[in-house]
Amino acid sequence: METEAARTLVLDAAEELFYGRGIQAVGMDAVRSASGVTLRRLYQLFPSKGALVEAYLLRRDARWRGSLAAYVDAVDAPPRERVLAVFDWLRAWFEEPGFRGCAFINSFGELGATSPEVALAARRHKEEFRRYVTALVIEADAPASTGAHVALLAEGAMVTAALTGSSAPAREAREAAALLLPQVPAQGSRL
Repeated sequence: METEAARTLVLDAAEELFYGRGIQAVGMDAVRSASGVTLRRLYQLFPSKGALVEAYLLRRDARWRGSLAAYVDAVDAPPRERVLAVFDWLRAWFEEPGFRGCAFINSFGELGATSPEVALAARRHKEEFRRYVTALVIEADAPASTGAHVALLAEGAMVTAALTGSSAPAREAREAAALLLPQVPAQGSRL
């Protein structure tokens, strides 16, 4: 089996298992079984569970942020609405079958105190998300500091949605974010 194909199989299996059950609850043998690769090949690709967890988080980060950006980029609306579209994307994510909250918050909660690699991956993901949101907020003519506020609303929605099993926190956080952003004057109105 080609290296990239085997790597993809392993990462697909690891993502499903780690996200669904938790990192500590899943051993390398379970990843081997789910991926269909031999244990020897698994360890050739990922010499330790820590290396596999790090690769899982890096790939998850790229996919998650890429999906969010693609959604927001497809919104043909004023910049203010593009900021609020972040919460529309979150709502759709919260409604996906198997939603268990943010993989980075979950992994940090499980391993952040003992794994510097996991802590760093989680911090990087959250920092990149905050930067992305801040860039959208600036495009909407709000102060850069508002980006941190909007990102914090999104983070709170993620945690609350995971705890409650409801997508309502996305709508509630969207409403709060709308209060922080400048209103767009109606067409033809005078300022």
